[in-house]
Amino acid sequence: MGFPERRRPHPAADRRVRGWPDSDAGHPPPGRGRALLRAFALLVVLPPGLAAAQPAASAIDGVTPDTQVSVDARARQAAWAERVRRAAEALAWSDERIAHEWRIQRRPGTDDCRLLDPRDRVVIAGPRAACDERFADLVTTGLIPRHTGPTVIVLHGLGEGRSSMSPLVEHLRRHVTDTVVTFGYASPRAGLADHGAALASVVAALPADEGVSFVAHSLGNLVVRRWMHSAAPAELARVRRIVMLGAPNQGSELARLASRVWGLPALAEGAARELVVDWEQIAPDLAVPTCPFGIVAGGRGDESGFSALLEGDDDAVVRVAETRLDGADDFLLVPVHHALMMRHPTVQRATVSFLTTGRFALPDGTAPEPVSR
Repeated sequence: MGFPERRRPHPAADRRVRGWPDSDAGHPPPGRGRALLRAFALLVVLPPGLAAAQPAASAIDGVTPDTQVSVDARARQAAWAERVRRAAEALAWSDERIAHEWRIQRRPGTDDCRLLDPRDRVVIAGPRAACDERFADLVTTGLIPRHTGPTVIVLHGLGEGRSSMSPLVEHLRRHVTDTVVTFGYASPRAGLADHGAALASVVAALPADEGVSFVAHSLGNLVVRRWMHSAAPAELARVRRIVMLGAPNQGSELARLASRVWGLPALAEGAARELVVDWEQIAPDLAVPTCPFGIVAGGRGDESGFSALLEGDDDAVVRVAETRLDGADDFLLVPVHHALMMRHPTVQRATVSFLTTGRFALPDGTAPEPVSR
């Protein structure tokens, strides 16, 4: 989502980007600003429609030899359809219990649950009680290993699934001794309170006498903070450290701009709607962590940032100023776009460093300047 070096726009065009005139109310700004808002709008409203498009896989299943489609082409089509199906499902189900990538999920607002194996294959589907019973049986037989020791829970952002965090998760599993698990939540299907409740269920099922840390990207940080708002003191005492990546801790200017795109507020659902429309209502319920936490922001280190639409430095989606949160133990600015944070080597090393030492390590091995609390 980056842009080439910006030229100073004509003052009138500049006003259209930052605050559209009354005569243009309800219409997005021109040029690159329009494209960025369309991209954000697509992120907000596409997931529910994508979930409804799952039957596309059956059309690929119907390909026959007489269509003269090669075996390789059909295999690629089938693989693509499977990725679409998994992406759609990731946006429709929220985790409620996790052990070594075995997980019980619920479709928000229903009692429809399912138990997935580490390859995301459905073992059983039905009410939660039936999934819990099967889960317990698999633990007893040893097929699901017993979860022991400290845990790092990794959360994805808006409109994403657990797989979006895979590059960072793989790095963490190679470099930390804690058990690393991914938490998936149906970001467009329910609000932050529901996602926080799902996270509470996951944390409650972990060993009660062991610590828990969080690594979250973007909206995932707000899910953690919403859970902390409602969590009991004993649960909060278990939290060791939190690493926030590209967190919209102060809301999102891009979301506020997108809310002025005609029709978008009516289409946005779940946590997407809260970020776009209802920020003032949800902000008071986002706790400031009392445990050590560090913030990684993406930006260019100047007043331009990666986006031509946003004021000040930014990662093309979240402004650096929006990531700030009073009480942070450390802060690190990395020249990386929002969606690529999980893949960036500096972000990966810094995350390991904070989880193990409570401080970010710079690429040369030194520590950043202290951040005042």
